[in-house]
Amino acid sequence: MNLSVDQLDAIGEALVVGIRDYMKKCGFSRAHLGLSGGLDSALVAYLAVRAAGPDNITCFNMPSRFSSQGSKDDAAELATRLGCRCQTLPIEEIYAAFLSALEPVFEGRPFDIAEENLQARIRGTLLMAFSNKFNSMLFTTGNKSEIAMGYCTLYGDTAGALGPIGDLFKTEVFALCGRINERSIAAGGGAVIPQAIIDKPPSAELRPDQKDEDSLPPYEVLDKILASYLRDGLCRDKIVSQGWDGTLVDRIIATVARSEFKRRQMPPVLEL
Repeated sequence: MNLSVDQLDAIGEALVVGIRDYMKKCGFSRAHLGLSGGLDSALVAYLAVRAAGPDNITCFNMPSRFSSQGSKDDAAELATRLGCRCQTLPIEEIYAAFLSALEPVFEGRPFDIAEENLQARIRGTLLMAFSNKFNSMLFTTGNKSEIAMGYCTLYGDTAGALGPIGDLFKTEVFALCGRINERSIAAGGGAVIPQAIIDKPPSAELRPDQKDEDSLPPYEVLDKILASYLRDGLCRDKIVSQGWDGTLVDRIIATVARSEFKRRQMPPVLEL
């Protein structure tokens, strides 16, 4: 999991070439994505701008009642640094209408994943509408850790034509973003990705004070177990023999299996 500087540079360049080649083969000159203010979408936006040029990339920040001001500000700052267009499409009115329509069906049941996922699906619908109207390729922003664990919303944040970072574990996303900033600073420029985006705890912001670690093991742990299971092909017992808790390993392997139905319906990712 510890990638060298040369490996990180090679991965970054490979992803840029992969995006550019896939867009060309599919007949697209423009692309867009949802820019949440989080790390994954920040990396995809950077790669997209590198691949297609800032004039051909549009980012959309689509805040809901749970979106922090910091995330909205970070998304705008990133787009400014990248030189691409960033538009704000608030989803609150649409979300409220959905909740009102579903109220008789939900029968006063408490807020849960159903209401959380509505927000992602509204965003996916708006992003696909832009794709249809302007012949623009929509990029998803999920990483390999989330995809493996099914920590994504079908027909929401999985809507799109290509997943540029779907073969990068979350810890590798952190490493690559750090390297991108390091190279930019060494070349005499400033950091490309705002430090606030790198420093903030990962969150889907679909409910108050939500953090990824509410649902997932810490990424430093999760990614090592996933790498042993998915990349190295080790069985459960061999993974446990490395010193990992058996109950945790069982939970992760079971979740990966249960999430297969989601992966079957997701866009292709760039394999590294």
